[in-house]
Amino acid sequence: MPNEEKTYEAWKSFLSRPEDEILSCYLTPTQAVTVLTTLKALSNHSPDEEYIGQEPEPSWAEDEVINGAFKLFHNRLLELDGIIDARNTNHNLRNRTGAGVMPYEFLKRKSEPGITSKGIPNSVSI
Repeated sequence: MPNEEKTYEAWKSFLSRPEDEILSCYLTPTQAVTVLTTLKALSNHSPDEEYIGQEPEPSWAEDEVINGAFKLFHNRLLELDGIIDARNTNHNLRNRTGAGVMPYEFLKRKSEPGITSKGIPNSVSI
């Protein structure tokens, strides 16, 4: 129902041909292509992408306390990868396994290049 244009003409147009009002909400083919190509470009993982907990910053490696904390963080991420894999194969969790259910991988530590729906980048810039 049109609610941005609170005019009698807009309401009358909606009542006479509601499908036209619904179709006017969709993107034009040119707009759709622009959105799709932008989303694809922003969703792609680069082959040289750096992931969280992968490598410490060079300045961190010099300080024993910071380097120790980073190693602890890195090991915890490896442990979380194992937890995610275990839950993805646990048949008691019906939302994780079964016909047509994709494994949960959004918070996996790293990803292959391309659009994979997994991996936590070290930083994001758009």
